[in-house]
Amino acid sequence: MNNTTSLADLLMRGPRGRRLLLEYAIASDRLHDPEYREDSFNAGVFLASYHLDPGKGTSVQLIGDVGAEIQEVTPAEVAARLETVALAEVTPELLRDCVAESVGSARYWQEADGNDVLAATVEMQAPLRRVAEHVAASVHAEWWGEPVAECSQWQVEWDDAPPHEIMTDPMALLRKVRDQIIEEELAAKRERPSDVTANWSGMWWSRPPWELPSTTRALFDGSPAGLWFVEDSLGYEQADTRRLGIPAGLRIFEIDTAQAWAELCARFPIEVTAQKRHDWYRTTGRDGAWVSPDWAKVAEHYDAVHLQVQAYLSAAGTAIPVDEQAATVIAGWDPDQTFWFTPNVRYIDDPLRWVLEENGERTDWVRQENQP
Repeated sequence: MNNTTSLADLLMRGPRGRRLLLEYAIASDRLHDPEYREDSFNAGVFLASYHLDPGKGTSVQLIGDVGAEIQEVTPAEVAARLETVALAEVTPELLRDCVAESVGSARYWQEADGNDVLAATVEMQAPLRRVAEHVAASVHAEWWGEPVAECSQWQVEWDDAPPHEIMTDPMALLRKVRDQIIEEELAAKRERPSDVTANWSGMWWSRPPWELPSTTRALFDGSPAGLWFVEDSLGYEQADTRRLGIPAGLRIFEIDTAQAWAELCARFPIEVTAQKRHDWYRTTGRDGAWVSPDWAKVAEHYDAVHLQVQAYLSAAGTAIPVDEQAATVIAGWDPDQTFWFTPNVRYIDDPLRWVLEENGERTDWVRQENQP
């Protein structure tokens, strides 16, 4: 199997990858035909996703005449319209924007939204495959499967958010968090219902502790990926970024596939069934035992863990089997993000300030002009 086919397969495999492809098709349709037409692909996506959304009529509503009948468009009709969409030229900016849209729509504490449901329908698989092969053939997507870029790693510090600092003893934090997870699991077994459909939510993420330094690479325009690719964003509009110096010889675990994540969980498991079963059932539909990595144990063997973009797109938000009984979920971890477990890294250079500015009909992260 060649690299193009392999990446196309990965993009079709996960909800974030399929959402990326849907966003790419939406952007292509808008670029070629910016006027709204009722028979367009974009109009079809809008209406079909509304009717497929689990929150239809409650958390998701269309503004219009009260009592007016809202046109129904089936996934088959949307798929037929997609077949006629001329796919836009692949550019770094367009790919970045589509990945950002996919990442920003991830949610692991409730059911998938209408666009994710639409992209997962049987009818949409063949036309989305055309988009996947178009994207995967581009050199601009090659870095999605690359290991951590040690020469260009940037920490994002959001305004008014607690800062991240390099710790002299990160293991102390990791052991403390592990003890908290164990205590939470025991409490959840006692206090929370075992019925996965119960209206209950908790800590749905599986990434390492946020207090640790975490970085992403610089993109084509010099902006860190961590400014753009943010799950569960709080809507920050300003940030400082700091470059991290990485010494040679560090042991970095690369999460390049769902299997790599499953391996990490199999080697260093910690049970989280009772505390995550409700959220992870809603996002995956699976009822069963759940595990996450024990990051304190991982840190005994590795200095960092890096989530490659292709692994995120193919596996985030899915139930990943670990063994015959347990599964796991990649949740709350942004694509290309590396968490550092070692004190042997250093911030270098002065912080750079970025602001979110309107640019026509879109917004972009722009480096402040008074920065050197």
